[in-house]
Amino acid sequence: MSLMKIFDTAGSGMAAESLRLNTVASNLANANSVSSSPDTAYKAKELLFAPLLETQAGASATTNAANVGVHMEGVTESQQPVESHYEPGNPMADASGYVYGSNVNPVDELVNMISASRSYQNNVEVMNTTKQLMIKTINLGS
Repeated sequence: MSLMKIFDTAGSGMAAESLRLNTVASNLANANSVSSSPDTAYKAKELLFAPLLETQAGASATTNAANVGVHMEGVTESQQPVESHYEPGNPMADASGYVYGSNVNPVDELVNMISASRSYQNNVEVMNTTKQLMIKTINLGS
């Protein structure tokens, strides 16, 4: 693998973690939202990632990988049930006096945020280390 492909791989990881952080922020922003029905209540978004390995024509996957990294497959909604609260005075309450909150678990989202942030930092460190190695290799010739 050439050193330039390391930048592509780390860059795709950084892009994936950035999407993950944005999704966590969206989930946390809607954690306390309420709705008048369980169908319209906010459901936590979850990203699906998959490895990306595209090879050059005629090359084996282990020797000449042209594009290695990660890409987003799609977005799903959490299947956890939404919470209902009896609040007859709430303007969003249904005919029975219930409002329906989101199914976002703030603790899980904070753990996800820390994990995504650390993964992003690791990819930045990979890029910085690769850059330093390239600079030292260039300086060997001078």
